[in-house]
Amino acid sequence: MHLLQVQQNCALNSTDVQSMPYQNSGMEGDRMDVGDLKQNPNDMHNIHVEVHVKSNSTAKRSDVKMHVLALLNRHRMVFGAYRWTEFDEDFLIKHVQSVAIVDAERKPIDLKSCSLSIHIFTLNDDGPSTLNLEEEELSAANHWLLPAAEFHGIWESLVYESGVKTQLLDYVSTTIYFSDKNVDSNLISWNRVVLLHGPPGTGKTSLCKALAQKLSIRLLDRYSYGQFVEINSHSLFSKWFSESGKLVTKMFQKIQQLIDDKQALVFVLIDEVESLTAARNASQAGTEPSDAIRVVNSVLTQLDQIKRYPNVVILTTSNVTEKIDLAFVDRADIKQYIGPPSVEGIFNIYLSCLEELMKCQIIYPRQQLLTMFELETMGFRESNVSELSLLLRNIAIKSKGLSGRALRKLPFLAHALFVKTPTVALERFLGAMDLAVDKQIEERDNLVNCL
Repeated sequence: MHLLQVQQNCALNSTDVQSMPYQNSGMEGDRMDVGDLKQNPNDMHNIHVEVHVKSNSTAKRSDVKMHVLALLNRHRMVFGAYRWTEFDEDFLIKHVQSVAIVDAERKPIDLKSCSLSIHIFTLNDDGPSTLNLEEEELSAANHWLLPAAEFHGIWESLVYESGVKTQLLDYVSTTIYFSDKNVDSNLISWNRVVLLHGPPGTGKTSLCKALAQKLSIRLLDRYSYGQFVEINSHSLFSKWFSESGKLVTKMFQKIQQLIDDKQALVFVLIDEVESLTAARNASQAGTEPSDAIRVVNSVLTQLDQIKRYPNVVILTTSNVTEKIDLAFVDRADIKQYIGPPSVEGIFNIYLSCLEELMKCQIIYPRQQLLTMFELETMGFRESNVSELSLLLRNIAIKSKGLSGRALRKLPFLAHALFVKTPTVALERFLGAMDLAVDKQIEERDNLVNCL
């Protein structure tokens, strides 16, 4: 059971985090130190609560907070991460889209004994705009205002080995915290650069977007909004020889204009960063054009200049790290490998997909499957565990080696290819997923044999 109803007469302690000013509350909240955002693995008493307010709401933040605290007071015991999307109170029905306890372990949580960090936000419904380099008429980057509706839910959908997402949150929190404390960067160096590397399809780009979204919500006490710029690396290579380095400089001048707004937290994504930071030793050996050297030099120069500003983070991804210039790799504070998910990760991905299909009434009846942890605790004894949970575990074991992208497609393919009816029982759907995994593996092996 996810939620236990308890007495309503308990008081909650709360650390109020200032939020995006969808309307000025007229109330001074308790300011949260950026250092408090770091998760201490030995202290699980700091619980983050994200309150998604409807875009048409005119409610004051102070009123939203009061009603959310009353909701949490009514439902004081929860199990792990929990989300309310339906409410029994008129104010919440009118103004709030959801209330979510996030990034919590799967275990009972007594909210009365926790310090609550409440983050109140609205989503920006506008899609991406483009940043153009006027003289060249190039669409050099896509630009979002954060928190963005387009990025909502990505963080929760990504499943990695334990600690990866927390480490990235801690990294950005520390960069801002050190800036707040005026740590001398000549004595202790950090460059505000993150490099995520690994095979294609493991969710590196999605993780960058999700990280920016999450931090734009967590740090709304510090920055009124976030800006996310996704550079189109390939567009910065000019058809005119020797012009590409200048285009890179102009691109970063555009970004500098965003950074100059001190109310904004700016995230810059350079996807497939090897296209802009190709190893210069290859160029010098004559295997790459000399224009590539100018591009790398320009990128490194711009990174060295941009690191002086406290409100910017550079996020980069790469599938082929051996092609990246070592000077860029050295500038990356974090070089995080993002590999294919483990069996437990695959199981959790499938579990989230099944729960979504049950919620949408495509799979019936809606029922609770055991987690991998619960299966392991019971020793996988069929007499004591759900047969369907064991079947899902076996499908996850068979799926090892498939990319995260392929895993997320698999429930759709199972329904399309092997179900062929609008609704389906869970047991039959798991059989379809098993067949879909076999087909995915067969197609992958055929492609490999053709190469």
